[in-house]
Formats: sequence, structure tokens, C-alpha cells
Amino acid sequence: MERRVVITGIGAVTPIGLGKDRFWQNLTDGVSGATEITKFDTTDYATKIAAEVKDDFDPHDFIDKKEARRMDPFCQYAVSAARMAIEDSGLPSSELGEDFGVLIACGIGGLKTIETQHTALLEKGPRRIHPLTIPMIIPNMASAQVAIQFGAKGPCTTVVTACAASCNGIGDAYEIIKRGDIKVMISGGAEAGVSTVSVAGFGIMGALSTRNDDPCKASRPFDKERDGFVLGEGSGIVILEELEHALNRNARIYGEITGYGMACEAFDVAGLAPDGNGMVRAMRIAIDKAGLSPGDVDYINAHGTSTPLNDRVETIAIKEVFGNSVPISSTKSMIGHSLGAAGALEVIACLLAINKGIVHPTINYEFPDEECDLDCVPNKAREMEVKAAVCNSQGFGGHSAALVVSAHEG
Repeated sequence: MERRVVITGIGAVTPIGLGKDRFWQNLTDGVSGATEITKFDTTDYATKIAAEVKDDFDPHDFIDKKEARRMDPFCQYAVSAARMAIEDSGLPSSELGEDFGVLIACGIGGLKTIETQHTALLEKGPRRIHPLTIPMIIPNMASAQVAIQFGAKGPCTTVVTACAASCNGIGDAYEIIKRGDIKVMISGGAEAGVSTVSVAGFGIMGALSTRNDDPCKASRPFDKERDGFVLGEGSGIVILEELEHALNRNARIYGEITGYGMACEAFDVAGLAPDGNGMVRAMRIAIDKAGLSPGDVDYINAHGTSTPLNDRVETIAIKEVFGNSVPISSTKSMIGHSLGAAGALEVIACLLAINKGIVHPTINYEFPDEECDLDCVPNKAREMEVKAAVCNSQGFGGHSAALVVSAHEG
């Protein structure tokens, strides 16, 4: 018998605040987290802006100081958001044991550590790099560190599918519970990609916005004057729980994962197929597995990167499946594109929309684009009932993933 899977805890480390309440308040208020980059000197860079996790984040509020020093920032974000999610769920925060698994996705891994240790290698020699360099940089370490910190001894793995990673990760965690392997999974995504290599690399591709004079206006998904995405960072973690397990402990239920779809365009390492066929198939698989028709979906949290190509192709894909009547919005308009963490933060936005009866806006929508003629909830949050939402994600390599998040009904 297939098991039902609900979400009972939420944790978030974001450029617009820590924790689900502050994150949601700023989303609905339309607050942008984009600023001038503070993590390195941007003198020689075309792009000088990003959505950084702000100074209100101190890893030592969540992690022992000695342990924090052994983690790349992406792991610090993951462990911190996981602690919030576990506490929010009401589960014990100490030794979780064999009944708890972890699946935290990322797109890049410990890029900051790679950069700092490579510099140390060149300047000081091979004996002077950190002895834990390799464990700090590998992408699975967010899952491993969360498992270690909280004693979760069940399945522990990761997903690396670029910017689709945490949508895939939550979907895979859902499938693990659904097939009966385990009853609770800690899942989501983490990324700390605001670094010299990533800004230079995405910049040379022409993927980043260069609206340096007005950072808060730079991320403008579906707007005609969009010129690229704003790089973001952070972590979103949710607690997925088998329904009966949650009910038996009287847990608060935010919503239910009811469908998961994924597909590959097999088209290009960085570009999108013009017809968006991977997105189309992923969304159709997800809503079919949820037992829904397109007309049953109340809201779509779009991938919505603010790049000219992505927003145009995603519009084509959404219209192919749903027409243009379903309200959509882009969380990235406020928190930037946090790469492998993006999908998890957007799943959280869907869950809170279901619970609060509010859909957050797509900010900076000023100039309509005839090629992006969707209802993107421009600039102002909208009160509406959301019983079923679709979360879309895409990643370099042609990865497409979609999740259906539904209101829980007994």
C-alpha cells in the first residue's frame, strides 16, 4: 500500500530573513534581498550584486563553534535550517535514530572552501591547506552533517541536479517514505554560491543581471526588461512524515506532497528546448500522479529566473499544460536564484500559501512582455484559497522537476 506523505516542519535561511515567519512576511511584503556583494571585491566583475544571506545569520546560534569551523557555509546553512525545521515539527532534536533519514540537495557543494583552500595551496603550499578540505567540499556533506548533528541513522543521500536539485531532493524523499522504507525524512536544499568563481562563471555566460545601480530592481521575472538572474544563497529544509506517524503524535500538518514528476530534455548543457518539453512532461507527470487535472491546480510557483530565455520557455510550457489562467509567481524575484536550494525554498512558499491563504507577488513587474503573458501576481500579494500548488524547477543539463503540494484533508 502506498503511504501518504505530509510536511510537519519548516526551516529557512534566506536573504530576506531567518525562519519561516520572517521569510514569509517579507515575501508577502515584496521585500528584495538583493544588495551589493560584500563577500569579495567586485571591481573587475560585470555583475556586482547578489542576494546574500545577511548578517542576522550566525551559525553559532545553531551549531557548536568547533563543528561550524569544520563546515563549508552551505553545510552551515543546511544544519541551521534543519534545526529550525526539526524544532518546528515537534520531533526530538537530539538523537533521532534509525527511523529518520536525510536527503539534502545542492547544485555545487563547497565552492567557498574550494576557492579559499586553492588560494592557500598556491600561496603556502600543500601542507597548509585545511586537513578536512575534501569532506568540506563534497556535495553530500550537507546531508551527512545534518545526520551527524541530529543522530539520524536512516537513509542518507543527496541529489545534485543543478538548479532542480532540491525539488528533486524533496521528491525523492517523498518517494522513499511512500514506498515504505522509512517514516520521516529531513529534506530540502542548501547552497552558498555567492563566490568569485560562480559570479565570474555565470557572468561570462551572460546569465546574471548587470543592473548594478539598483539591486532591488534587478530580479524581474517575466518582465520585458529582465536581463538575467540575481545569484542567491541559503537553505530550505522541510520534515516529510508518513501520514499515520504524524497523526499518531498529533503533529501540525502544513500540507501534503501528492505528486512528483521529473524529465530530461536531452537538449543542451545550459540552454532550454524552445518548446519546454521537459517542463511540460514533468508537470503533467506530477499532476497525474496527484490524481488531479490541470483545472484543479490553484497556483504555480514558477522557476522564474528572470533570464530572457527561461521565462519565455517556461511561459510556453505552463500554457501548454494549464493555459494562462492559473496565477503564478516567482520567489526568485525577491531572494534571487539560490541554485540547488531554490526548489526547497519555493516548496516552502507553496506550503505557506496554502496555510495563509495568500500568494506572494512577483516583484519588479513593470513592463509586460507579450511572450510572457501569464498572471504573475504582479507586485502585490493576493489573498486566495490554494488547495493545490505546483512547484517548478529546472537545471543545467536539461533537468526538469515538478512537485504538487496540496492542502491536507483527513
